Amino acid sequence: TGFADRQIAKQLRAAEIAPQSSAAGASSEEEYMGGPVKEKDIRRLRKKIGLRPFVKQIDTLAAEFPAETNYLYLTYSGIEDDVLLAGNGDVKSDVDLVPAKEKSRIVVLGCGCYRIGSSVEFDWCSVSCIKTLRSLGHEAIVINCNPETVSTDFDESDRLYFEELSHEVVMDITELEQPAGVVVSVGGQTPNNLAMGLHKNGIKVLGTHVDSIDMCENRFRFSKLCDSLGIDQPEWAEFTTVEEAFHFAKRSGFPCLVRPSYVLSGAAMRVVDSNEELERFLRDAAVVSRDYPVVISKYISGAKEVELDAVGSNGEIINYAIAEHVENAGVHSGDASLLLPAQKLFVETHRRVKSIGQKICRALNISGPFNIQFMCKENEVMVIECNLRASRSLPFISKTYNVNFISIATRIMLGIAQRPVVIQPIDMDFVAAKVPVFSFSRLKNSDPRLGVEMQSTGEVACFGQNQYEAFLKAMISAGFKLPTKNILISIGPTQQKTEFVQYARMLVDMGYQLYATKTTMEFLKVHGGLENVQMVYKPFVQREPNVLTMLRTGKLDLVINVPDSMDSQAKSDGFALRRAAVDSSVPLLMDIKNAILLIMSLHRKWTRERSGKEFFSYKSWQEYIEPRELPSFQKA
Repeated sequence: TGFADRQIAKQLRAAEIAPQSSAAGASSEEEYMGGPVKEKDIRRLRKKIGLRPFVKQIDTLAAEFPAETNYLYLTYSGIEDDVLLAGNGDVKSDVDLVPAKEKSRIVVLGCGCYRIGSSVEFDWCSVSCIKTLRSLGHEAIVINCNPETVSTDFDESDRLYFEELSHEVVMDITELEQPAGVVVSVGGQTPNNLAMGLHKNGIKVLGTHVDSIDMCENRFRFSKLCDSLGIDQPEWAEFTTVEEAFHFAKRSGFPCLVRPSYVLSGAAMRVVDSNEELERFLRDAAVVSRDYPVVISKYISGAKEVELDAVGSNGEIINYAIAEHVENAGVHSGDASLLLPAQKLFVETHRRVKSIGQKICRALNISGPFNIQFMCKENEVMVIECNLRASRSLPFISKTYNVNFISIATRIMLGIAQRPVVIQPIDMDFVAAKVPVFSFSRLKNSDPRLGVEMQSTGEVACFGQNQYEAFLKAMISAGFKLPTKNILISIGPTQQKTEFVQYARMLVDMGYQLYATKTTMEFLKVHGGLENVQMVYKPFVQREPNVLTMLRTGKLDLVINVPDSMDSQAKSDGFALRRAAVDSSVPLLMDIKNAILLIMSLHRKWTRERSGKEFFSYKSWQEYIEPRELPSFQKA
C-alpha cells in the first residue's frame, strides 16, 4: 500500500474506475480505455483534478531562522511552493532551449540507493557531469535520494531534490522545473530504465536517442541488431515459454546463459549446465515474461572477457579504453578483476574490439558514454552486451588515463563538438589493477562463488610498475592477507587442474606447504610430481584431517577452491568449504585465473626480494600521471 501512482493502480480493480470514452482525437495513452488500471491512468486522473505535490525546502536550521537551502523535497502536505518554478509561471521555461547555445536548467538523475550493482562509481559519474554543467553556466538540478553520495552535498548542485528515482517523481519534477533536458546516462541502470517512460511523456532525454537505449536493453532487439551488422555473438534465441528454452538447450547443448532484459548487474541472469538447472532456474526466478523477452545463448567456456568503454558523438567514437578481465568470461564484470591497459590481448583482438565498437556506435548513433562487453577466444571476438550509459569502470579508466570521460560525454550530450584526447596506452610506464570487495561474511549461509550475477559490494584500484605489483597492491588493499605457510587447493574441473599444476610448483618453490582434497592431491602428484602435498578430507566426510577442522583451528592461510558448477544449491562439499573459509576469515580464491595471477605476483615478489630488490613502489596518483598535462575540464 502507499500513495504513489503505481501503488494506487496496483490496489485498484478495473471496475472501480468506470471506462470513459476517448475524446475526439485523444489516444489510449491519454484516456482510460478499460482493463487493468495502470500508473498512467492514475496520473492522468490526478492531474485532471489538479492534485500535484508541492516543492518544499528542507529546514536545515531547526526553525530557529529562515532556511534558504537548495535541499528540496516533494510533499502533498502543502499549499504553496517554497521556490520559484517554471511550471507555475514564476520563471521562464527552458523546454525549447538548445543547451549548446543557451544557458539552461538541466536535470541529472543520480544513482539512487547504494546496493549491489549501483554504488559510488556512478556517484562519481554524476558529480563529474554536474560539475561540467555548472562550469558551462548551466543550472544543474539533481534528483537523488542517497545521503551517502557526494552528489547530494549542499554545494555540488544548484538544486537537489531528495527524492526516489521513479517515473512518477521524475515526471513531477520535470513538469515543475521545465528543464531543457534530462541526463539519464551517468547514474547507472536505475535512471537508464526510466528513459523510455520519460521519452513517451515528452521529456527530452539528452544524448543518445531513447530508441537506441531500448535496443540495447532489450536482449532480443540487440541480438537482432548484431546479426544485421554481421557482428559475431554466441548462438542465441528468444523465448517466452519454458518449452522454447528447453528446445534451444537441446539443439545447442549446455552450458547456456539465460539473460532477461532491463536488469541491474546481471540480476536473474544465470549459467545453467543441465535440464534440471534450467528448469529450476526458470521456475524459481520467474524471468519468463511476454513484456520483455528473455534470451538464451550458448555459453562459451574458457573465453577471455574484454570491455570497451567509450564516448561517442553522433555515431563516431571520440575516446575509448579497452580493459581486460583477469577472470574468464562467466564472472560478472562488477565481480571481475580488471587490468588497464590490457596486458595479454593480441593486436588483432584489440583491433577487432575497436572496430566492432565503432560499428555499433554508428548503428545506434551514440552521443554519450557507452560500454560493450566482449568474449575473446583464439582471436575470435563475440559481443556479449552493450550498455548505453556510463559503466562502473569509467571512473577507474578516467583516473588511470587522467582523462575525464564523463566531462567529455556531458559536453557531447549538450551538443558541443569535441575532439579526441590523445591516449597512448603503449607509452604508459605503469599498470592499473581493479579488484572487487565482497561481503560474504555478513551474509549468513550465502555461497561465496563467482558467476554472471554481481555480488561484490565494493572495489579497490591500485597502480604499479607492472601487473603483478598493481594486482598484489589492490588485493592487499581489499583486505586480502598474503599467505605465510599453509595453502589448501581443491579444484573441480580436470582442465583447470591441468592448468594449475605449474603454479602449484611455484608455491612449493616459495616454501608453502600444500594441502589438497583427494582427487586434486592425486592429480598434483601424478601430473606435477608434487609428492609433499598432504591430503585433507572434504567437509561431509567424517574423517580427519578434515578441512573444516583445519579452517576452524587457523591452520590454513589461503583456500583455492574452483567449483565444478556455478549452482551449488548450498548442498555440496564445495559450498561447505567456501562457507567455512569465509566464516573463519581465511582468504578465499574461487577463480583459476585469479589464483594464477596471485601466485605469479607472489612469485615475482619472492624472486625480487630474495635478490635484495624491492618489489613494491610507493607513489601518489599525481606522481604516476604527472607527465600528461591536460586542459582542466578533461582532467579526472
